[in-house]
Parts: sequence; C-alpha cells; structure tokens
Amino acid sequence: MKIFVTGGAGFIGSNFIRYILENYPEDSVVNFDKLTYAGNLENLQECKDDERYSFIKGDVCDYDAVAGALQGVDAVVHFAAESHVDRSIHSSHEFIQTNVFGTQVVIDAVREQGIPKMILISTDEVYGDVEAPRKSKDRDAFKPSSPYSASKAAAETLAIAAIRTHEAPIIITRCTNNYGPCQFPEKLVPLFITNLIEGKKIPLYDGGTQIRDWLNVADHCSAIDLVLRKGTLGEAYDIAAENEPEVTNREITEMVLERLGQNNEMIEPVSGLRPGHDQRYAVDSSKVRALGWKPSVSLKEGLKQTVKWYQEHENWWKRVKSGEYQKYYQEHYHV
Repeated sequence: MKIFVTGGAGFIGSNFIRYILENYPEDSVVNFDKLTYAGNLENLQECKDDERYSFIKGDVCDYDAVAGALQGVDAVVHFAAESHVDRSIHSSHEFIQTNVFGTQVVIDAVREQGIPKMILISTDEVYGDVEAPRKSKDRDAFKPSSPYSASKAAAETLAIAAIRTHEAPIIITRCTNNYGPCQFPEKLVPLFITNLIEGKKIPLYDGGTQIRDWLNVADHCSAIDLVLRKGTLGEAYDIAAENEPEVTNREITEMVLERLGQNNEMIEPVSGLRPGHDQRYAVDSSKVRALGWKPSVSLKEGLKQTVKWYQEHENWWKRVKSGEYQKYYQEHYHV
C-alpha cells in the first residue's frame, strides 16, 4: 500500500509514518507537509534514507500541489491541521484556512483523483463539554467551544457532506489528548516535562480540575492503522484510552512532577479560566475496539517512557523551543 500522509512532519503524523514503515515492509509513505512552526523533519531523521519514504513540501490549501502528489497513491491519511487551542483563541484565521479550506481541497483531490480511501483525523473536542458519567458517542451532535474545535467540526461536516453527496471514500477518526515523543512543547505534557528539566515552573489553569482522556501516541497510531485497513467507509470512530479512573489536569501534572522528582512547589497557578475552557471530555471508543483495537500502554508507563524520551533528546526540544530546528530544512532539504 502507498500511503499519502498530510502533516507527516508533525507530532502524530511523524509517529504514524514511523509506525507504518516499522510494521509494514511492503508499504511506502509520501509525507506531504507545509513545514509550519510545528512541522519538524528531524522527527523523521531515521526515515530519510529509506527508499519507501519520500517527502514533498506542500500546502494542503494548494489543490494542484495535492492532486499532483497523489499519483499512484492507495490511501490518504489527513493529519495536517493547526491544533493548539490557545493559538486559535488569539488568532483563528490560520485554523479556518488550514483545517476547513485545506480539508475541502484534500477531499476534492481524493475524489477527482479516484483515491480509494481517505482517513480524516479529527478530535474529541468537537463534542465539547460532556457531563459525567456520560461519554460522547460518534453520532452525537457537535458543540465546539474554541475556534480550533469549531474548525475541526467544520472539516468533519464537509467530509460528511462529501460522503452523502458524492459517496466519497472517507472515514473519520476522533482522538483524545495524545502524548509521547516528538510532541511540540506547547502542549501540556511536553511543556511541563521540558520546563521542569530546565528548572522552570509549570503553568496550571484554574487549579487543573479539567478532565481529559490521555492516549499514548503509539496506541493512537495503531488505531488509525486498524481503521485504515478494516474500517467501514463513511463511518466515524472515536479513539480513547478511556483512563480508569478519569484523570484531571492536576493529577497528570502531579504524575509528571513525581516522575521528575519534583513537588507541587513547581506549579505556577494561572488564575481565571481559558476562554471557553471545557471541563470534561470523554468518548466511547467501543466502535474501534470492536475492530480488535485496545490501548497497550498504560498512562503510568506511557508517561515514564515519554519523560525518558525528553530527557534523552534534550537537543531536539531545545532546538524546537529556540526555533533553531527550522534551519535544518534549508541545510538538508533546501526548502
């Protein structure tokens, strides 16, 4: 299978590419990425000499570039997206452009180029706040709370419309909070880990009472792969670790602190809620589990592995935090 991956230089996309190349010797991957601030080709350093891997610098909003790159492709996995909630609150234009318009471009190219299958990677945040003990299900209405989640909900509705109107060969996946290696250090887990390694305090919104589901990126990749190969066209699959018991942001903060030998004195309280801050996310992942998937990495073990990765890859995240990693493109890829 030849798989076309948009946003493959990002956190989840790069982990997915490595997963495919490690597990499927007969498969090949085309990585199509614009290389915005969160795209880092160093995430795929070990793949660059693999003849099954190729990189194309391109923008998902450019139809001709996308369509031209799809030649001979068997499936598209569409990760490319702006994904940071705080950034979307401060400026939403890039989110609408990439997440909405860019998704429509990819859908159009898939249809018109006759690609047999497309996976649209979405988020549990499209459901918005969910009161305990209920869990969102894949047929529930969307109630997005931020420009980011609204843009992902809009992308999904475009996909649903294409499925209904054109019988477009699309499957949607909605994942919960991911963590793991190569995550850009603006998100909670890598930000807290790298700050603590640097001896800096870690910011915690409103006491950290918000509840999130934490999914190891390796488990997410295996779920996407299963949906790609066994999922039903036109369906949506929610992917979650379904942590038991549920975990608050305060609790995961304390888990990171403990793993790094620190205490609560390193927490810097941030007063006042983030605008539109959802209190609880929770989804029912029984549909993807019925395909044969289940998470293999516990939160405790996953955090242990993730902390170790950032400790052993200090040069990577320091270059990311400083912006020096972007020089890598010019030096090695002339892009």
